[in-house]
Amino acid sequence: MVEYSCGYNLITMKTLSLKEKAINYRKGGYSYNMICEKLNLKKSTIANWTADIPYTPNEKVIRRIGLAKLKSSLFKHNQKMAEIKEMKDLAKKELKKITKRDLWFLGIGLYLGEGNKAYEHIRIANSDPQIIKIAIKWFKEICHLKNENFSPAIHIYPDNNIKKTINYWSKITDVPKKQFGKTQIDIRTNKSSAKKQNLPYGTLHLCIKSCGKKEFGKRLHRRIAGWIESAANQINAGIA
Repeated sequence: MVEYSCGYNLITMKTLSLKEKAINYRKGGYSYNMICEKLNLKKSTIANWTADIPYTPNEKVIRRIGLAKLKSSLFKHNQKMAEIKEMKDLAKKELKKITKRDLWFLGIGLYLGEGNKAYEHIRIANSDPQIIKIAIKWFKEICHLKNENFSPAIHIYPDNNIKKTINYWSKITDVPKKQFGKTQIDIRTNKSSAKKQNLPYGTLHLCIKSCGKKEFGKRLHRRIAGWIESAANQINAGIA
């Protein structure tokens, strides 16, 4: 098993996704270019993954680019970090407090983009734990579902650890592992290794079961479809 040190702790390489490796390299003081060389990724990808991480260059970076270029690089980085904070603070003030109606519309938009519209099966699929948490809150507070109505299913790649992945999503969703459906393993050979390693916990399909209640089966799917249609019609008609 190969290991590497990023200056602050020792990490086991095989257990990390490309994103996790990039983040650890950045925390260890490596420049974008050096991380790209190590992981064979685009600079824009690294920058996106590590945008919020404070940067303190390590000795290797200093030796490689010199103090003059380093000073300019740090100045630009600090400018970027300051602007990110400024825009986030501004966005928070603009958004103000989220109401229940705001949550309702946020869920409609989420289902429009990530939800299943066919066969009247209710399901939202995503790999982002924050998106899944929002979906669960929406289903519970707006659709009045309970934990027993969730039947998550995981889509993973052969390099994902099934047990670790199920434990992860069970913790994120607060849904018992016994309620999880069959795990699907993507064995297609045309998938790049980079894409596989970008999803350390695969994709969660948050499926809904009615548990014998009609209002949580096809009727709920039709209600959600009605919310989406009504919202789209009003917005496209210019009535906000």
